Amino acid sequence: MKILVDADGCPVVAETIRTAKKHEIPVTLLCDTAHEMHREGAETVIVSKGADAVDFLLVNRVSPGDIVVTQDYGLAAMVLAKGGRPIDQNGRLYTEDNIDSLLMSRYVSKKVRDAGGRMKGPKKRKPEANIRFERNLAVLLSGYSGKAALGEGNEE
Repeated sequence: MKILVDADGCPVVAETIRTAKKHEIPVTLLCDTAHEMHREGAETVIVSKGADAVDFLLVNRVSPGDIVVTQDYGLAAMVLAKGGRPIDQNGRLYTEDNIDSLLMSRYVSKKVRDAGGRMKGPKKRKPEANIRFERNLAVLLSGYSGKAALGEGNEE
């Protein structure tokens, strides 16, 4: 098992590394040249800037049982298809039970924006989100393998 982080704009890199270290699980940060980062305790893989370049590299590296930290619903769907366990920055576990509705929500929002409409943006991130993320990541690392979503943080 390993943890792969879609690190472009990920607000929980430090929390991921800290939690993984406690469980002795390796962490790989994947980012493009525009978002290059290096953190002690994690391997960094940098790809050329390009549409979805990081996503495709990450999907090619994921194995069944690996944990992927991402806020991208499309990437989460591909990770699920490969047997990975995606989790977002708020601690929500993406599952076969919720991914279709999340993808549909993204699609509808894009249609509204393309037609000139406006959508409400995400809520301001609160410190509690980091606590929820760390708690739920620790649960995943401890062997949780069910399909139900973990605790709080599963709402949008």
